[in-house]
Parts: sequence; C-alpha cells; structure tokens
Amino acid sequence: MTAIDIAALKASRRPGHALPRPFYTEPAIYEHDIRDYWNRSWIWVGHESQVPEPGDYFTFDYGPESLIIARDRDGGLGAFQNVCRHRGSRVCLEKSGNARVFSCPYHAWTYELTGHLRRAREMPEGFDPAEHGLLAAHLRSVEGLIFVCTAKTPPDIDSGLAQIRPLIAPFDLGATKIAHSATYDVPANWKLAVENYMECYHCGPAHLEFARSHSIKDPAHMTAGLVQALQARSRAAGLPEGEVLRNDAGAATMFCKRYPLFEGYSSGSKTGAPLAPLLGRLAAFDGGATDLQIGILNNFLIYADHMVGYRFIPTALQTTRIEVVWFVRDDAVAGEDYDLADLTWLWHVTSLDDERIIRHNQEGVNSHHFVPGPLSDMEWGISAFYDDYLSVSAP
Repeated sequence: MTAIDIAALKASRRPGHALPRPFYTEPAIYEHDIRDYWNRSWIWVGHESQVPEPGDYFTFDYGPESLIIARDRDGGLGAFQNVCRHRGSRVCLEKSGNARVFSCPYHAWTYELTGHLRRAREMPEGFDPAEHGLLAAHLRSVEGLIFVCTAKTPPDIDSGLAQIRPLIAPFDLGATKIAHSATYDVPANWKLAVENYMECYHCGPAHLEFARSHSIKDPAHMTAGLVQALQARSRAAGLPEGEVLRNDAGAATMFCKRYPLFEGYSSGSKTGAPLAPLLGRLAAFDGGATDLQIGILNNFLIYADHMVGYRFIPTALQTTRIEVVWFVRDDAVAGEDYDLADLTWLWHVTSLDDERIIRHNQEGVNSHHFVPGPLSDMEWGISAFYDDYLSVSAP
C-alpha cells in the first residue's frame, strides 16, 4: 500500500464512524503508525524514581524503536536512541542498570551518559566524534513523570502542561514510587487498545467490578448533586477546582478532570476503603478520581491514595503490550501501609477484561465483512484520538 493509498484511506473515513478495516490489518499502515505517529508523539516512558542516581538508566521500546533514558553525572536527564552511530547495533541490552559509560557490544564505540561519543577505535583521519553521538530525543519531566518525543520538531506540550500542573500539583506525583507494574499482551492492533481506553461506553457491560464504584460508566449517574458534593469535598481536601480539555492542532492533547466515585468509595478498592496513605498534600479522601491524559498515548487515573498509569505499546501489526503501573507515596511501605494484592485488584481484573474484549474486537475487525459503525456520544474520546491520528500525513 503506497503513501497515496494511505492518504486516500484516511480521507475515506466516514465522519462519526470507526476507522476502516485496513487501519488494523495492513502492514503498511502499521509502518506509518510507528514512523509518522508514534515517532512524532510525546510518549510516557517512565518515572524519575527509576533513575535516582547518576549513571542510572532504563530503556523503553515500542515497535522497532528503543530509547535510553539516563541520568548524567551532573544529575540531568537525557533521552537517546538506543542505536549505535557506527552500524546500528543496540547499545544498551539490559532493561535498566547503572553505567559509567555506554559501550556498544559490537565494536566498542563508547558514549558518555550525555550521549556524546567518547571513543571509537581505528577510525580514519578526519573522523569527528562530535558528529557521531547518540541521537537525542526531546524530554520533559512533569511531576516526576518522564515524557519523550523523537520528532525533530515535537508537538507543543509546554502550554498544555502549564494548565495541567496546578490541578495535579497537590498529589505531588514527583514524591511517588512504582509499587507494581504488570503487562498484558493482547493479540490486537494498538489502535483498538487505545480506542478501548478512550471511551466508557463499554464500562457498564464489560467491567462489572469497575462499574460498582465509578460513576463515569453512565452519564445518568453524573448528576449535578453528585458532582457538586465531590467538588466541595475536593476543595476541603486541598484539590483546586477546574479541568482542562485541549485538542488543538499541532499540540499535545491534554485532558484533566476529577469525577466522583459512588457513595461509600474512598478509592478504587473492592470494599471502598482506602488502600494506601494519602498522596502529597491532600488533607482527606474526597471520594473522587482524576482522569489525566498528557498526549493521546499517555493515560493516568489518580485516586487520593494512589495513581494508575496505562500505556498501549505496539509490538507488531496485531500485537500490543498493555502496561499498567501502580504508584504510591514514596515513603509507603508494602505490607504495612498498603497491601499489594488489594492495591492492584481493580485494575488487574479490569485489564483482564480489556484483554478479552480487545482480542474479540480484533477478531471481528479482521473479517472482510466488517463495516465501521457509528460512534456513540459516550465515545467522544475516540473522536479526539481520530482527529489527532488522522491529522498526521504519510510522506
């Protein structure tokens, strides 16, 4: 399928409807997705707690790409392509560690923690090491969350972050740590996984445990009284009022909104009871949850006592790695301040549900009889994703 075919296929999508079948089945579309969408998007790659000391690093992979995120000797953070500038070997083979320098295992080209080339053996006269450092990526750290973009000119993220920061500052996410992470491999195209997260039209019928505590599953439950009661409790707990909804051309999509849990629920727990110590500067449990999106690909849910991060990472045309990461306050002790099984229960069972429904979705879309249907009013988040995705042109 040529680039012109891809452009024509994008233009053929009927407004208000799902994407046509080839978006989930064609290898050329997948190649376009990685090269032209993922590589120009801001991607949540990790948290600063993963690299507390100079020399600490970790890698983040998607599709055929690999990134190194490292803290240099001066304490600065950098992000680099995990591709040797000699003949392309992966430089870091471990997922994480601590290094004095980065040394390519193939021909021993050696790089500083800043990405600069330190040594290359037996190179010809005129070779300039300054021109052969690791390729750098753009990096932003937001309340400890690390985002990277590999585009030469990335979408604007800073203006949106200026709006988001005051709303999430009381949680003090920089003073959190990863309590647990889990991976759910799904035999489906990554877009179906993102679309699933972007709507709660399915939450009532597909997520029975989630639906018992989260009012967002049905607009009829989001009454003015329920919302106003939450706002009063949130103010008392130290959370500012306000929300952000930005979907501007050329900028990273931003969404931040706190919504009420049902009465009797303080957190995303089986019983409604708190699960961990209060985050940051919060004075009390307000019975709410904050949906946070920083760029289409990066989604978080913040309760008063913990945060859950979701990402949907393409590994092949119809293979996606769903990663779920649970955060607690950095001084919380497992087994004393929180029980790991209780903390992870809701989003573990919900992710198992997601694996099942996304898998069946892909099986149906693979049919040559699939015809894209109209989107519900509750699937407005999918429309925002489509607007962003379809705006990226193939070369």
